[in-house]
Amino acid sequence: MKIKKFFADSLWKPWDGIIIGVLVLFSLLPLVIFSVYQKTNLAERTQAVLRVDGEEIERFDLAEGQDSYTYTYEDPDGDYNLIEISGERIRVKEASCRDQVCVRRGWIEETGDTIVCLPHKMVIEIV
Repeated sequence: MKIKKFFADSLWKPWDGIIIGVLVLFSLLPLVIFSVYQKTNLAERTQAVLRVDGEEIERFDLAEGQDSYTYTYEDPDGDYNLIEISGERIRVKEASCRDQVCVRRGWIEETGDTIVCLPHKMVIEIV
């Protein structure tokens, strides 16, 4: 009896609680969808793409437990970038450019991270 009296005296109606509950569940739906999406993307193979002047030169697989190795990119002018790949991360270890911004960038390992060397028109991006 008290519940009926509460709904009769207030602005709340019996269906208001159900509607609010459904809206709360729908507000949590993006959280569930994006967490499932991230888990499926992490299962895919991660790669780093080396592009020079917009043209893809090389792809490097980034996998946990992989041995460390280096790759040297040298352009026709004799300029070079020494790229180091170690497990799931990559960096420019050494470069012949004056500003050394690409070397100071350090290791990258997250999807979407980039290393840019403007003097050599080189971009490394993790995809």
